Amino acid sequence: MSALNRRHFLSLLGATGLSAALPSVALAAPVEPLTFLFLTDTHLQPELDAAKGCDMAFKKARGIKADFAIQGGDHVFDSLAVSKQRALSLFDLYGKTEQDLGMKLHHTIGNHDCLDIYPASGMSPADPLYGKKLFEERFGKTYHSFDHKGYHFIILDSIGFTPDRAYEGRIDAAQLQWLAADLAALPAGTPIIVSVHIPLVTAFASYVPGTDTPSPHHGLSVINANEVIQLFDGHNVLGVLQGHTHINETVLWKGVPYITSGAISGNWWHGTRLGTPEGFTVVTVANNKLTTRYETYGFQSIDPKNT
Repeated sequence: MSALNRRHFLSLLGATGLSAALPSVALAAPVEPLTFLFLTDTHLQPELDAAKGCDMAFKKARGIKADFAIQGGDHVFDSLAVSKQRALSLFDLYGKTEQDLGMKLHHTIGNHDCLDIYPASGMSPADPLYGKKLFEERFGKTYHSFDHKGYHFIILDSIGFTPDRAYEGRIDAAQLQWLAADLAALPAGTPIIVSVHIPLVTAFASYVPGTDTPSPHHGLSVINANEVIQLFDGHNVLGVLQGHTHINETVLWKGVPYITSGAISGNWWHGTRLGTPEGFTVVTVANNKLTTRYETYGFQSIDPKNT
């Protein structure tokens, strides 16, 4: 029974006092066509004209009619192993540059957004801004969800810390528990869109030599992605937007497109990354289907090292 017909039926039953006999059914909110932007891997820094490039990207993005934007992670480059003062200056620079976007922005945490995880930074884990705390202070919770025009958006935190003070792709147990509850609370059929930095699903290692060799840390994808994907079963997930590898790639698994976007910074401000130029993704959703297009913005590296 459609939502409209059910409401009409309930109104008729209400007049007879029989509506209470019907079971309670959660109804999905009406959905409307939607366009938003996915901007990832800005890697903002004062070197390599990065602030100029990011400014160019945001100004072009502002000219596209969109409801809002999602930042896919790695806002700055880099806060993993630098002094606290340097990291704070990078976040300040990003905050100023972001103002050129001129629209609501939701933030996904990236590995380079974590403060002084590497021992080389000299920072103590007891520092009040250590790890993800600086990100949370500037941008809010590292994982959360929100609703817009009938769509349910989920922002995940894919950055796990290892005992030897490094990072890996991981969705921790507390977040998995939260995600299961968040999904369970949705009315059946609710269209869902997910943002994550380190990819849940990627074929990157299949066509880049050497990336599938054993490594101390699992950094190119989420090591326990299967636990996340299992939670998506039975839900109307329209797409998962990913960053981290700086390439354009789509992998379809169980009918869900896992879409990795090229980076605003391209090859870390050194030109193209495996043929993908600097840019961002425009996402359109209509008729229960998500489609994307990639927009470049004309940046020219002052130190090109195209790959």
